[in-house]
Formats: sequence, structure tokens, C-alpha cells
Amino acid sequence: MEVAGTALRADLSGALVWDEQRLLVVSDLHLEKGSSYASRGTLLPPFDTVATLRRLATVIAHYNPRTVIALGDSFHDRDAHTRLSGDDRACIANLQVGRDWIWITGNHDPAPHGIGGEVADEITLGAVTFRHEPTGAPGEIAGHLHPKARVATRARTLERRCFVSDGACAVMPAFGAYAGGLNVRDAAFAKLFPKRAFIAHVLGDTRLHSIAAARCY
Repeated sequence: MEVAGTALRADLSGALVWDEQRLLVVSDLHLEKGSSYASRGTLLPPFDTVATLRRLATVIAHYNPRTVIALGDSFHDRDAHTRLSGDDRACIANLQVGRDWIWITGNHDPAPHGIGGEVADEITLGAVTFRHEPTGAPGEIAGHLHPKARVATRARTLERRCFVSDGACAVMPAFGAYAGGLNVRDAAFAKLFPKRAFIAHVLGDTRLHSIAAARCY
């Protein structure tokens, strides 16, 4: 995938890799979403944080990045970091060893703290700017919208998380185990890509599938 002339690798996990910079980006981890719902009376299996961190550890071990950017909404609410178990805190600390770690602020977690790493509203590297909420600006890579695409195959209809990009900017899929999704045909994407001239890089079972917006419904 290319954004603003920068070659990037869209990984099947939902992470984005910039090989030249040894940079790995994930978006919308929504850690402790299960416990947040439980506090309001909606009981979900309390394993989302463990599952998300396990997947994150796997992709970090594979690429061994020098820098990790978590692109906002890393925690489901502003107090979620206080509900992390000791084991989960230790896991995050271990993932940060030997690399730079940047938490981009999101609308759910305006200022994650006490868990290592640096906190920033956005960060620009070369021609690319990383922020949480997309504006459609050239060179922007954002999250927030949790894109998913619905496509028809010969056998069935599938709905999967996806990267969305028109080559100028991109929106990343949510990485969190309990994070939901917004269909790429939603008006929120039409504001960013007025001509719908984007590609949905859909997370398949064994590989990504690059599908034109016109084929998504």
C-alpha cells in the first residue's frame, strides 16, 4: 500500500509496517472494553485485553520494529489503564523494551499515562502524518472509524475489517479484539473520499484482498 508516495506494508493482522523506518502502527486497540461494558451491566467475556495484547506481541515479534505507534483509542475509556491486570501491564512493558513507543491520543483515551512510552496528539514522519481522527488531508494515516468492507464471492457474502486508502491518505482497521466496525459505504468515508475512488485492503483468512470501493456494498 502506498500513501503520499511512501511504500507501506499492510499486514494481515491489521497492523501497518513502514519497513524503511522500522515502524509498526496499530490503531484502536480498545483495551479493557470488556471491563468497561461490565461496569455498566453488560457482561462480556473478560479476555479482550489478553487476546489483543497476544496478537500485538506476535506481530511485534515478527517485524521487530524500532518504533511502535498506537494510533489512538488504545484504551476503551479514560480510566481503562487503571483496570489492567498486573500481567497485562507487564506484557505492555515487555513490548516496549528496546524500542520507542508512542501513544497517540484518541477520543476514548485523551491522555493514557503510567504505562510507559510517550503521548502525542499526532506525529509527522517525512510526508506522512499519524493521527487518530481522519480529516482526509494528504499524507494522513488515521484510525477512529474502524473500517470494514462487505463483499460478495461466488459462495457467500463476507464482511471483514480493512484498510482504506486512495493513495493520498489512509484509514486503518481497528486492532482490538472487541472493536466493532463501520461499513466503508457509510457517509463518514464519503466525506474523506468524495469520489469513492479508494481501495479496501480486506483482511482475509490467509492474505489481504485489494478490492475497489465500487465492489463493496
